[in-house]
Amino acid sequence: MRILIDPKVANANCGIISSNLNHIPVLNGTNFKEWKENIMLVLGCMDLDLALWIEQPILTATSSVENKRDAEKWDRSNRMSLMIIKRGVPEAFRGANEQSINAKDFLAEIEQRFAKNDKAETSTFFAKDDFNEV
Repeated sequence: MRILIDPKVANANCGIISSNLNHIPVLNGTNFKEWKENIMLVLGCMDLDLALWIEQPILTATSSVENKRDAEKWDRSNRMSLMIIKRGVPEAFRGANEQSINAKDFLAEIEQRFAKNDKAETSTFFAKDDFNEV
């Protein structure tokens, strides 16, 4: 069975995807919190965040059709999530083992490197005299 897609709808979907991706800032070492919020929002809106919330389904010879379908959904979510996440991360920040990692672990690895910077900036912000006088 072949499904025909209206070219206008396809172009609109491409435009929405492009717009969503363009709202993700490039991670620069000081904007981790904003970057992660945008990543999570875009992946959630695009319904691609499944791989961030559940573990990879393990298939066996006796796996049901439903289990196989769930695994395919997870694989697609993981693949697309990794592409979107990596798009906003400069190569210098990606790490050496990026090929064999899933989206959830890759995001956790990035968070481990940059969350410290955000905590330090927040502490500096609250320690300023100007803030305490407000």
